[in-house]
Amino acid sequence: MITQVWLVAIGSLALIACASTTPKPDCPATPAAPTAVVPAGIASTTETATAASKAGAKPGNAEVTYLPKDKVATAFLKGGPLYSLENYKVLAGHRDDAKKAAEVHTKDTDVFYILAGSATFVTGGELVDGAPTDPDEIRGPSIKGGEAHKLQAGDVIIIPRGVPHHFTEVAGPFNYFVVKVR
Repeated sequence: MITQVWLVAIGSLALIACASTTPKPDCPATPAAPTAVVPAGIASTTETATAASKAGAKPGNAEVTYLPKDKVATAFLKGGPLYSLENYKVLAGHRDDAKKAAEVHTKDTDVFYILAGSATFVTGGELVDGAPTDPDEIRGPSIKGGEAHKLQAGDVIIIPRGVPHHFTEVAGPFNYFVVKVR
């Protein structure tokens, strides 16, 4: 329950940040209607929202999405997407080792909530031999300098866009929720 509330709060903060009356360079001038990408097996409640509207309830402009525990558990076996909206994504992060490259996101801020396992995670410093690998992603073999963080269950770490980050040691299985905020 605490994890669900935490994820809703983080997602809400991300959406509210661009709804301010003060213009922000990272936010679109006119927020577009959210477009949800929901993986198979995840239930959305558009019908419930429509029924509530017809019953006289004030309509909201966001769709509620339910993620059943079996689908979430399956996603954590290897890691993968749970939900995606244009301004944020929720992923099931899973690592058994630290063999993946260091990375920098040019548009996304990462918010990690650690569920199980432990890891050493380096942030900051300089990405070594970085090269674009995907749109808005730069990866390299390691980071020069930076600050090491010992992550364990219950920890939260927020990595702003543009900050190099890299898992250097993992005592797996290491599972963590990832919220990517654009």
